[in-house]
Amino acid sequence: MKGLYILDRDSFHKVYGPDEQAEIATIADISGAPQTAESTARQPSILSDVEIILSGWGAPVMDRAFLDAAPNLRAVFYAAGSIRGFVTDEFWQRDIEVTTAAAANAIPVAEYTLSAILLSLKRFWAHSAAVRSAHTFPEPLPVPGAFGSTVGLVSLGVIGRLVRERLKPFDVKVTAYDPCVTIEEGRELGVEMASLEALFSKSDVVSIHTPWLPQTEGMIGGKHIASMKQGATLINTARGAVVREKELIAVLEKRPDLHALLDVTDPEPPAPESPLYRLPNVILTPHIAGSLDSECRRMGRCMVEELRRYAAGRPLRWKVTKSRAELTA
Repeated sequence: MKGLYILDRDSFHKVYGPDEQAEIATIADISGAPQTAESTARQPSILSDVEIILSGWGAPVMDRAFLDAAPNLRAVFYAAGSIRGFVTDEFWQRDIEVTTAAAANAIPVAEYTLSAILLSLKRFWAHSAAVRSAHTFPEPLPVPGAFGSTVGLVSLGVIGRLVRERLKPFDVKVTAYDPCVTIEEGRELGVEMASLEALFSKSDVVSIHTPWLPQTEGMIGGKHIASMKQGATLINTARGAVVREKELIAVLEKRPDLHALLDVTDPEPPAPESPLYRLPNVILTPHIAGSLDSECRRMGRCMVEELRRYAAGRPLRWKVTKSRAELTA
């Protein structure tokens, strides 16, 4: 098979290490040096014989012009998460297979979320701020703790299910909102399914994992956050646009007992004048929950395994269909 790497230069070195490159070279004939979206646009002729593309962050938009230059393209191996940024209607019409490392990228997100949940159940953020302010150890605040408390998960996609799995060793109740999951399916996962309103009002920690889609944009508003328990925490590692940010800020200004851990915002990063930077009950991180540095190699390894399946004529484990792509971020 004739293959080509096309992705950002920095992403290439993060995702496809020497071991991954060596294994890929035993399966596919890699034609030339790694390319970027810009370099292929300048010289589309390098796509003429390509049958497979190994990609990642910075993948080229595969529109009619790109695909006309790559008439032999049969499969794309995307060592990152959502494919929505580069697939087009023309792509689907050409019956090209595409697989993604979204499941591999979900692992560090679930690890980050588990850590944040456990710290939040101890009200770590409020205690830390109190010590810093008092210059001594004040009386501990009331905490939910990790015994009998309730964790709410908004969406039970790949990441939400991984988080639920990682919560099993702890004595917490897990409730979830996901219109695509039945009560029976939730029961099998050890999760109580609930409405979005009920989830927010009964949970000590709410963790958002819903994809950013037209139907989910702004789905979480001020009324949901205002209904949260005294001392509760909201965690968002999904997408900032699923939360109405102005309403979030308004509630947090009135409810200093609440905390919001935001790894994502809308826009990203927030504007310099955003209250999110100054509110004492907001913890901002710069979109670090997903794969970083050495964690990125897990995604490259995932695509090596997919390439081996493809070469052997076996079904791709993480293949994305058009209908599935429309339901994921």
